Amino acid sequence: MLALLLVVAVHDLVQKKHSILRNYPVLGHMRFLLEGIRPELQQYFIERNFDGRPFDRDTRSSIYQRAKGIKEEQPFGTERDLYAVGYEYLVHSTVPVDKMKEPPRVRIGGPACTKPYDMALLNVSAMSFGSLSANAIKALNGGAAKGGFAHDTGEGAISPYHRNGGDLVWEIGSGYFGARTKDGAFDEREFAEKAADDQVKMVSLKLSQGAKPGIGGVLPGAKVTAEIAKTRDVPQGQTVISPPYTASSPPRVSSCSSSATSVSWPGASPPASSSASARGSTSWPSARRWSRRTSPPTS
Repeated sequence: MLALLLVVAVHDLVQKKHSILRNYPVLGHMRFLLEGIRPELQQYFIERNFDGRPFDRDTRSSIYQRAKGIKEEQPFGTERDLYAVGYEYLVHSTVPVDKMKEPPRVRIGGPACTKPYDMALLNVSAMSFGSLSANAIKALNGGAAKGGFAHDTGEGAISPYHRNGGDLVWEIGSGYFGARTKDGAFDEREFAEKAADDQVKMVSLKLSQGAKPGIGGVLPGAKVTAEIAKTRDVPQGQTVISPPYTASSPPRVSSCSSSATSVSWPGASPPASSSASARGSTSWPSARRWSRRTSPPTS
């Protein structure tokens, strides 16, 4: 044992990569050991139940329990500081109201729209096939169908796995995936055919890419299978890049309907909105009122 420690000590003294090991041979390894288990120490011994981000332990536990059908109710009481500045809460109405027959929705599309869409307040946000697996897309779209809400395709186009009954918001980004010619230009005919599908309730036009860390906006060629290539109208096995902006002026939908049937490419400036439909408004029932704590309570 001593011989092994001596060998480690000699190695630490002669190596030139880590100054800590040269200054503290053998003992310096404790620093790297503790650094390796730092996340576990933080999670199990230091972090409180409501400290984690983006989802704290209380939230994760509740999700796990409901997914397993173990526990669906939460008792009254909280570990949080209800009087902290910025705390958000709901205030109950002092007068009982009738239970809503249907969940509140937002009508998207004004009087000129031929097919307005009543959208739920909570929906599946944009996540593309290719970034997510086939099973994930199937699960999300199936959940949207059961819950009665919309599923944004992301800019990865409409895949066969989006066909599980959920309402679709077809997102067209700067790469025009799903409505794209072989040379990467916008294919008006393919767009018109897919946008007229009854499952496609809205078309969202993404005018440019936002800031993305790492290799965001890039689908490595190794992930571009035959199925993904067919869905996106891109070559198989080649890296797919979403350009930072559209190659030409963004498309202008000729109809205000929530399912557009034709599109044109003007040389003028882009439209004011990045969406192909106008947003309406709604009101919450009087039983709830949302508030944000902006200052400490007064006595």
